[in-house]
Amino acid sequence: MKNTGSKLSMFALTWPIFIEMLLGMLMGNVDTFMLSHYSDQAVASVGVANQILFFITLMFNVVSAGTSIIIAQNLGAGREKSATEVASVAIVLNMLFGILVSGLLLGGGKFVFRLMNIPEELAPDATTYLLITGGFVFIEAVRLTLSTIIRSYGLTRLTMYVALGINVIHLGGNYAVLYGSFGYPFIGITGVAMSTVFSRLIGLVLLLILLRIKTDFTWKPRELRGATIRTHASALFKIGIPTAGESFFSTLAQICITSFIALLGTQALSAKIYAQNIGMFNNLFTISLALATEILIGRYVGAELFDDAYRRGKIYVRAAAMLSAGSALLIALSSSFLISLFTDNEVIISQVMQLLWLAVLLESGRSGNLILINALRAAGDVKVPVYISVSSVWIVSVSLSYVLGVYFGFGMVGVYIAFIADEWIKTFLLRRRWKSRRWERIDLIGRDQVSGISPF
Repeated sequence: MKNTGSKLSMFALTWPIFIEMLLGMLMGNVDTFMLSHYSDQAVASVGVANQILFFITLMFNVVSAGTSIIIAQNLGAGREKSATEVASVAIVLNMLFGILVSGLLLGGGKFVFRLMNIPEELAPDATTYLLITGGFVFIEAVRLTLSTIIRSYGLTRLTMYVALGINVIHLGGNYAVLYGSFGYPFIGITGVAMSTVFSRLIGLVLLLILLRIKTDFTWKPRELRGATIRTHASALFKIGIPTAGESFFSTLAQICITSFIALLGTQALSAKIYAQNIGMFNNLFTISLALATEILIGRYVGAELFDDAYRRGKIYVRAAAMLSAGSALLIALSSSFLISLFTDNEVIISQVMQLLWLAVLLESGRSGNLILINALRAAGDVKVPVYISVSSVWIVSVSLSYVLGVYFGFGMVGVYIAFIADEWIKTFLLRRRWKSRRWERIDLIGRDQVSGISPF
């Protein structure tokens, strides 16, 4: 058996995931930053197109979200063959879905921009960027799936290295088309779009090679029987659809809250954006911890080591809360210096400092919520945590944001109090769900009597 991350630990899994996510975020900003030296109109056009591509990526996560958990549980149960079957089904499903979406974007990209009432001066460049990147979006669908599969095997460093390589290639490609010797038709928006597609293609090829070399995975889709495909696809969608639904409704809630904040004025909106950007690294770290928790808990549950899974889930929640609160406290103590790097507006500086101190409470609650929902998801308990999360964000966060922030006039402080209440209520309810241990009765993979088998 090949190396599949036999020595897994929270730290060994978390830091490469953090770096990979950071690099992914930076890649999304590279186009904007480099195009800002080329044309402000180009920046706006790419930004509009990327809004559409962001929501499409959320749809690809329907399959990817379930892939990590089902593979982790199969590996924990010692079922390497089933794990490779799940990987094959996930790749095929997202590839087919990606091809469908690519076709829709090629045929309806201009229509989408008309629906969005995009200004006429932005439409040509936005359409060009969307047609190129969207036309090849199936590459990104498969790449995201491959990255998820490799992480599920515990090989998070490999996906981090590939993410680094993609960023370097993308940066070099952008430089070549914007400042190099390439001329029409590869300069500007067209060139940057082609650079994005090319770097993703290279990343896909690298991930395929690494998956074949470093795991037991073999690409034999013809050997998959119809019943096997239906079984694995059903399990993937059972986790993926609720997870994607949670992301969709949470994103919609944030858009709604942003509209409330806009009522408070430009300075309040700017303060929120600055506070979020400064706390970005802390958020990425917490999400990385949650993804590592998902992999580890999935292994324990797959091996039916429920007591170990339960105990470690509680340990991870406490550790994440302390680390996130400590990190947020350091940011708050440095808030005066940090915000001065972005603006010299005294009103905004004062507001951001208040928000960063409130973020100490916010981040400690959010970390518990993220760890618990990923732990429950890894155990196959998906629907109830999603109901809790979606209900709380709309009933508590959205409602209180308006009541405290706008109606009672507490501004962004009121909005952040609503955020804090939402995160801590979710954490409390999810913790009760974890303690109930009802997730032990959920069987995603048809486990045999495998108790006591080492999941690592």
